[in-house]
Amino acid sequence: MSCTGPLLKGLLLVLPLLVRGHTREAGTRPVGATRPGDFIIGGVFPIHQDVQRDSAFFPPQMQKCVSFDKGGFTTAIAMINAINTMNRSPALKEVGVTLGYRIYDSCSDVSMALRVTADFTGKGDCSSSSSSEGTNATSPQPPPVLAVVGAQHSEMSIAIARQLTLKSIPQISYASTAAILSDKARFPGFMRTVPNDKYQTAAMVQLLSDNKWTWVGILTTDGDYGRSVKDSFVSQASEVGVCVSFRETFPESLSNPQLFLSVRAAARAILSSHRVKVIVSFVKPIHMMHLTQELRRQTLQDGQPLEAMRRIWLASDIWATTSSLSKHMKLEEVGHVVGFTFKRGDMESFNRYLSKLLSTGHHSPVTNPFLDEFYAELNTSQGAMDAITLAHAEESLQEHIDYDKVFGVEMAVGAITHAVASICRLRDCKENGTVRPWEVLKALRNQWFPIRDKNYSFDKKGDINLDYDITLWRTENGSIYIHDIVAEYSTLNHSFVYVSHLARKQLTDLSRIVSKCSDTCQPGQSKKVALGQHTCCYECINCTENYFSNDTDSVKCVRCGSNMEWSPEGSSRCLRKTLNFFSWRDGFAVVLLVLSAVGILLVLLIAALFLHQRHTPVVRAGGGPLCQVILLSLVGSFTSATMFVGPPSVRLCEARQVLFGVSFTLCVSCILVKSLKILLAFQVNPRLQRALRQLYRPYVIVAVCVALQVGACTCWLVLWSPFYHVVMYPTTMLAECHEGSYVLFGVMLGYIAVLALVCFACAYKGRKLPQKYNEAKFITFSMLLYLISWLIFVPVYVTTSGIYVPAVEMVVILISNYGVLSCHFFPKCYVILFKRDQNTATAFKKNVYEYSRRNLDSVSVSDATLPGERFAGPYIISVPSLFRKSTGSSRATKASISSNSVSINSDVAVRQRHRRRTSI
Repeated sequence: MSCTGPLLKGLLLVLPLLVRGHTREAGTRPVGATRPGDFIIGGVFPIHQDVQRDSAFFPPQMQKCVSFDKGGFTTAIAMINAINTMNRSPALKEVGVTLGYRIYDSCSDVSMALRVTADFTGKGDCSSSSSSEGTNATSPQPPPVLAVVGAQHSEMSIAIARQLTLKSIPQISYASTAAILSDKARFPGFMRTVPNDKYQTAAMVQLLSDNKWTWVGILTTDGDYGRSVKDSFVSQASEVGVCVSFRETFPESLSNPQLFLSVRAAARAILSSHRVKVIVSFVKPIHMMHLTQELRRQTLQDGQPLEAMRRIWLASDIWATTSSLSKHMKLEEVGHVVGFTFKRGDMESFNRYLSKLLSTGHHSPVTNPFLDEFYAELNTSQGAMDAITLAHAEESLQEHIDYDKVFGVEMAVGAITHAVASICRLRDCKENGTVRPWEVLKALRNQWFPIRDKNYSFDKKGDINLDYDITLWRTENGSIYIHDIVAEYSTLNHSFVYVSHLARKQLTDLSRIVSKCSDTCQPGQSKKVALGQHTCCYECINCTENYFSNDTDSVKCVRCGSNMEWSPEGSSRCLRKTLNFFSWRDGFAVVLLVLSAVGILLVLLIAALFLHQRHTPVVRAGGGPLCQVILLSLVGSFTSATMFVGPPSVRLCEARQVLFGVSFTLCVSCILVKSLKILLAFQVNPRLQRALRQLYRPYVIVAVCVALQVGACTCWLVLWSPFYHVVMYPTTMLAECHEGSYVLFGVMLGYIAVLALVCFACAYKGRKLPQKYNEAKFITFSMLLYLISWLIFVPVYVTTSGIYVPAVEMVVILISNYGVLSCHFFPKCYVILFKRDQNTATAFKKNVYEYSRRNLDSVSVSDATLPGERFAGPYIISVPSLFRKSTGSSRATKASISSNSVSINSDVAVRQRHRRRTSI
């Protein structure tokens, strides 16, 4: 190029200044490393860490750069090596062009970056002035560059991109990750070989979430990059429940007087936040160096052991691979460092070039004042590079190589090379100006380019979204170095892939460290956040009844899913409600079932006995065939009682009440017939007595009474049938039978009660019959027992709830059944089995005689009694039936009994009247 010669002459003038340790020019033209070529690529690298600011000097000038940065220097060397490599590639040899470069130092300062960018766009001041002599010299302005590689920091890249956009010059950064640079509306010419920060912060947030580190601190710088990455991290962290305890900001400029104040404030915040065990750092390496030194100083000043400053540090790509920090950071003091770095390639070519460059020394054929300054840093004069010095120089640079940034630079140069080659294949590019920057920009957007047998391309946002490597720092032989990669983070799948089981264990072992504002809420508890506090700071509250939480740190307790589940206070799961019913295993149920079974057995035994003794006077006096009907009904009644035990069902609910109602109605109906017989025997009105005898049809009466009950039960089953019902309680379920209609249930029981009242009234009048066959007393007592038990049942049934409601009715049924057995059958069984001499016709005749003597007042010896209209009344129905074998002898027997009774009672009456007169 036409400006190359004057530029080289200018570089030669500043070499003495570089030897003294800094790159400086009295005018406004930047100093850089250059090489001629058909097309020039610009490069911006932070070869110095800051500029020396002079507030008393106002004219525009190149400020003095301070603090030589070997890391930025090695990255600039990587660009030189990449261009040399590309010039030897088939792609450029095919089209017959070469690439040159102009590499400038941004000095980690935005203003300086803008000055060098002006030179890239052809707007720089080619004049050079000498402050000592006051003379000016002019040199031709170099043409604009075809593309720019850099800058490293997002703060500089944002400023450079705005200026390059005016000339449509493409810019490819190798390390700037600010998310704002993906906005093509504001930065159409910006591209980068690394993913933007949203992927890095997403990876960090996922690591925090996976290890349940929810209470962290964050360190950023005060520039555009620091604000962008802080907002991105806080936004993504809040979505997964990670809270930021403190946010400390460091000045972007290292010469800022507030730097050490911010470092002291950050150290105090870290040491005072005892529950914060994880720090996320997006600051520069020099910031970390000052911070660790201040942490050590404050820890010792507070009288604490150095272990008190141990934390887990999540290092961003800015300093995650900075090996030079090993001189200032000791892992046994600072804790663990988890680094997030960009993908790196094979660095063998770069390492060879670096060794060759150092061995060549000052005899390099290209202009590189930065290399001269590096030698000056080593206190080495030109040409005096012995083997020891050379080894020291190489070791010093090796410690500061950021291999991920070196790979990014190689990718940027490779992309530009293939874009130029694709254009020059279509036309002759030998002439100057035949390729325009915007043509290169278009080619970069629309093509793939190969780097070490892999193809890459920029997406629509100008990014190459490579995956991240996750590294662990460790100490070996007293020094820190980067551990082998333990995991990769996929920007496509947003997930970690561990390189080995050992690496996974190394990373997951860190989860034992707890970084939480509050203790973990256990299952069965939920978090309660106080108003105005972080969501990560909470107290643990037990879940209330019927609510549960089955995970740690649950935000809220969940209600049990159905009415069939419940949970106690502080429960981690729902329990199924116990289904309760009057179980077969219940002790009370067992007793009642035994009584029912005994009752059925007794009924069967009594039925067999009565069947065998059916011709004896006792069985005949007890009703004969009606006894078998009563016993049959009692079997049904006892059976219905057993249906009140066990899990209910629809059919069981319908059957048990109806079976009891019909069975006991049949029983009471038969007893009613016997009661009516007593009423006929004692009816004093002869005409009414004869009318009742004509209506007295035992089996018809029983059939009618039972039919009415069957009709009532049928209506009950059809209209409002009993049904299976489950009652829900807080912790249990009660399976029971609902009666459907309590009115019809009451009608069924009331009907039986009416029949029992009629039996009681009729039997009460015949309570003084002869003892051997007098059933009036037993009927009275059994019906009275039935009525009393069921009267007690009603209020008890209404007021009782729970599993023993069926037991209440079961008890009453058993009382009624055993009442009938005890009053009607047990006395007769006793006579049949143990008093056989009383179960004869002679015994019954004697009993009639004795009864007649005791009841003189009920018999009047007159002519009216001889026909048997009054006196014979009590025996006309029952007495003859005890003895008659056939119809022919019945009349003679009846006449004999009547005449004997009259004569006996007449004699007794004469003696009693005589005793009364004597006593008077």
